[in-house]
Amino acid sequence: MKLRVKLTLGTVALLAIIFGICGSLLVSASFDAMLQSERQSALGSYNTVQNTLQLVNSISTQSGLDDIVSALRSLGGGALWDGVFLYTDGSPVYASGDVPEGIKPDTVATRPGECSVTYWTGEESQYLQVSGRVNVNSQTLSVYILTDISDIYALRESQLSTYRRLLGLTILIGAAGSWLMAALLTRPLTRLARTSRKIAQGDLSSRANVTSGDELETLAGEFNAMADKLEENIAELQDSVRRQTEFMGSFAHELKTPMTSIIGYADLIRRRMLTQEEEQEAANYIFSEGRRLESLSIKLLDLLILKKRDFELKVASPAAIVAGIVRVMRPQLQGYDITLRYRAADGRCLLEPDLVKSLIINLVDNARKAMDSGGAIFISSEMTDTGCAISVTDNGRGIPETELAKITEAFYRVDKSRSRAQGGAGLGLALCNEIAALHSGKLEIRSVEGRGTSITAILNGGIADEG
Repeated sequence: MKLRVKLTLGTVALLAIIFGICGSLLVSASFDAMLQSERQSALGSYNTVQNTLQLVNSISTQSGLDDIVSALRSLGGGALWDGVFLYTDGSPVYASGDVPEGIKPDTVATRPGECSVTYWTGEESQYLQVSGRVNVNSQTLSVYILTDISDIYALRESQLSTYRRLLGLTILIGAAGSWLMAALLTRPLTRLARTSRKIAQGDLSSRANVTSGDELETLAGEFNAMADKLEENIAELQDSVRRQTEFMGSFAHELKTPMTSIIGYADLIRRRMLTQEEEQEAANYIFSEGRRLESLSIKLLDLLILKKRDFELKVASPAAIVAGIVRVMRPQLQGYDITLRYRAADGRCLLEPDLVKSLIINLVDNARKAMDSGGAIFISSEMTDTGCAISVTDNGRGIPETELAKITEAFYRVDKSRSRAQGGAGLGLALCNEIAALHSGKLEIRSVEGRGTSITAILNGGIADEG
């Protein structure tokens, strides 16, 4: 059952219960008030008859029943009663009005001077009866005063009939109103349901537009935030799948070319179809390609290890690490007509020294490959509040702005043919990115095409405790 139907039925049931109880109490209270008024009027009529009888008895102690009857006749009746009856010893003495069937004098159980009030229904009417006994001249008279209260019962039935019609009309109006109100209240939920179906069907950009200004609007806002996060996560997953696919394709391509050449040259050597000079050249090629595959496998292994292992950070001096690398790499770079300089601030912080060395070496190696005919590389190291920042700057070719967001991906190379010719596999910056992440840091890359590149590794491993 839909919530709209439940709200409508609940509202109608509540209206029926409330108006049913209140209407019934109101009609009942009105009926009781009118009945009580008739009771008081009947008691007043009875007292009038009783006083009349006593007055006749006091005027003359020899008064007979004829005098009493004459006195009652002189009272008339009219508005005082619908019927008055006297009995003595069970025999009727006087009757004014029709005697309805049902009056039984012998059932009056009151003592002289007292009266009782009873209600009973005749063949066509309802009556209020006041009964009592009065002593007159040593005789005991049974007095009955009857008041027709059929009009009160008829009025109650009329009120009940009117009330039932009003109740039915109220329920119909309430049902229509509650249905419209439920429709308005549940409209945001309908929009949410429609939006969720669209999202389930693949439309991740669909959002619920709810401006009800209440908790449902808050719910819609939270739903939209969840949808935003879901769309973001799915986009990340899709991007991850894309990068993994590209990774596998690049990895397969990196292996295919050298392996094909190695197999081909090895087959020629095996068949002894080459001259000694060609055989030496083939062996050199097999050796160089084997070394490149070895380097590739080592870097891939380093990436896997960085993703799966926790390294213990140690207290180290970034300046000492940079100085040691400069001493080792400066002679190598001079062979490429590249000048290597550095500036390192004193200080100690928490690092994994071997990994930081690998990071700097990879950044310097990337800078070397960015130069066609000599140039300059500058390494700087600065202390920060949370560790250190190490930058490697070159004046090489630079990186196009459109490529900056991709260069830390494994196997990605801006110039694939040039990088492969220089022995690169596109893993250097990916490795550096993982090392920076291990130190709770990141790589910041700034580059101007044709002027050079600056890559800063921000390492937030922590500051060493001087104590």
